[in-house]
Amino acid sequence: MKRILIGLIAVAVLAAGGWFGFNLYAKHRVTAEIETAFEQIRKQGGKASHGKIGFDLPSRTLTIEDIAVDPGQQSQMHIKIGNVRATGVRQGDEGQFSADTIEVSGIECAIDSTVGPSQMKAGYRVAQATIRDYSGTIRARALPPSNAITDLYRFGLEQFSSVSASSIEVPTVAVTVVSKPDTAKPEDGDLTYSGLVMKNLRHGKVEATKADRLTFAFKKVQPGKPGQLTGELSNLTMSDFDAAGMLAAFDPQKANDDTTHQLYRQVSAGPYTVTSGDVRLQVDGFSIDDIAVQPSKFRMAEMLAMLPQDPSAPPTPAQAREMMEKLADFYEGLHIGKIEIGKTSITTPQGTGSINVVRYKDGEFAVQGVDTPSPQGQFKMERFALKSFSTTNLVRWAASLTMPGRTPSPDQMFGLFGVLSGAEIKGVTAPFKTTKKLVTVDTLSLDWGQLVGSIPSKAHLVAKLVTPTDPSDPKQLPLIAAGIDKLAIDLDLGAAWTESSNSFALTLATLDIGGIAKAQLRIALDNVPRELFSTDPAQLMGQAARIEADTLEFSLRDNGGVDLVVTQFARTQNVSRDAARGAIVEMIRAQGEKVAASNLDAKVVVDAIASFVATSDQTLTIKLTPLGKMPVLQLMDALNSDPIVALAQFRIEASTGL
Repeated sequence: MKRILIGLIAVAVLAAGGWFGFNLYAKHRVTAEIETAFEQIRKQGGKASHGKIGFDLPSRTLTIEDIAVDPGQQSQMHIKIGNVRATGVRQGDEGQFSADTIEVSGIECAIDSTVGPSQMKAGYRVAQATIRDYSGTIRARALPPSNAITDLYRFGLEQFSSVSASSIEVPTVAVTVVSKPDTAKPEDGDLTYSGLVMKNLRHGKVEATKADRLTFAFKKVQPGKPGQLTGELSNLTMSDFDAAGMLAAFDPQKANDDTTHQLYRQVSAGPYTVTSGDVRLQVDGFSIDDIAVQPSKFRMAEMLAMLPQDPSAPPTPAQAREMMEKLADFYEGLHIGKIEIGKTSITTPQGTGSINVVRYKDGEFAVQGVDTPSPQGQFKMERFALKSFSTTNLVRWAASLTMPGRTPSPDQMFGLFGVLSGAEIKGVTAPFKTTKKLVTVDTLSLDWGQLVGSIPSKAHLVAKLVTPTDPSDPKQLPLIAAGIDKLAIDLDLGAAWTESSNSFALTLATLDIGGIAKAQLRIALDNVPRELFSTDPAQLMGQAARIEADTLEFSLRDNGGVDLVVTQFARTQNVSRDAARGAIVEMIRAQGEKVAASNLDAKVVVDAIASFVATSDQTLTIKLTPLGKMPVLQLMDALNSDPIVALAQFRIEASTGL
């Protein structure tokens, strides 16, 4: 029995010694791996140190205290970590390790960077961070040799793309930013993120990121007027982030990559408030959908490199143009499916203005529900929209106007038509001058398209509005005297060129002035060449000589305008309205007798006009059809010299009817 007992004790002692020996071996190996990683930084000329390392084999818990990393060469980044505690640690493939949970506390990170002429210092402080189901490399990637913000950003993305985790939770992140740090009056600010959580990180992709709250306060340095800008943003969420697109945009070897890489499926937040002095901006919320980049165009490094290094020296026109062209490429490489900004209000000492929605989708930029004060009264607008709007084309057009020593050519000015295809305003109510009356716009829209070079060959204008009559305008005094206190205007005008037939038509254009008259006009032209759409005056006049007149149709519906004319004539002649009407008809018929001597068909028109005036509420219709080929320029010359002879070259039809 004694031998058995001694044997068991011996086995126990050997087992305990083996266990502790293995535990010491495991701790030594972990320590060696960590020290190797730190030595890698030192070999690059930097400084890296750590305090006590602990490793508990049963729970596989690793602890590291007092980590400090300083690259040393240019000191663009400094990192301190008070404590790292990783549980469930295990080593996978070569150079990889995993952990069930990693808790990091006392994180401090300082970054010095340069963007164009601006120097910036940023400090990050994180009290506690928790990473779950972590997997990544043991050794960090080599730090970038420069302090350029693009290199630092790329380094961060590459490091981020090498790890995976089911979640990262950071209760608070405090950020301090100082721009112009070497000046007498540096500009600084503080930002604080609360409730930051990232879910399902895999190889640079993040399923969801959210922050409960972001607050910020920035000091503004203005001559003789120091101030502060403060704000708060809540419920920031980002879904389906993919770092591959941004890495490609930073990679010079991807300069020919024309594929589209998604960055985010959606970014949303709100509410959002910003206050500066006595001005306060509040936004209920915003969202941006389907954000993607095209690396061959979205070249962040090139864009930042274009920024002037000396802010006191403005760029030359040539440099400004080059920068704008780069900016146009930058915008062309950025793809956004939809942007929507919810109700926005701005409060100033003069009052509060608001906008219900600002939206960009499928090339349309729209603002809805504007309600804002003005010195004359409240201004309201249901909708304003730019159709087929392109920021890229706008920047390129602006760049084309930047020609040193030369004024923009007409062709360059017409390039604005390529920036968008139309604009629309609806539901406007605005004060009329200093009166208490209102101007209302139901619809005001202008569309164009079918560009020939830079000139549209198709256009459509619609205007429906009501405006008060203006006593200060002498031309409107007869209307006011007749009791008309407002004018309702309804205009619909369209024109289009058809290349296959070389024809141009002013489609049925309508002008309806409520309470006065409604006019309709249709004009057709033949032999309109493509070369006519030119900004060269010589070419324009040369091609205009080929245009031939086709048909012209005109109709006028009397809705009270004839009675207005009669009443005004009766007042000036001091006669009755019946006498005034008769006198006007006689004058028209007398003119018709003179016209008949030269053109019998023209007398038909005069007689129809006389009949139109003799009886109110009628419709006058006139149609002109050329008897042969009629060059438009010759017709215009004939109308200026002898209108009756010019009209003799047309078959004229005229009639009136109720």
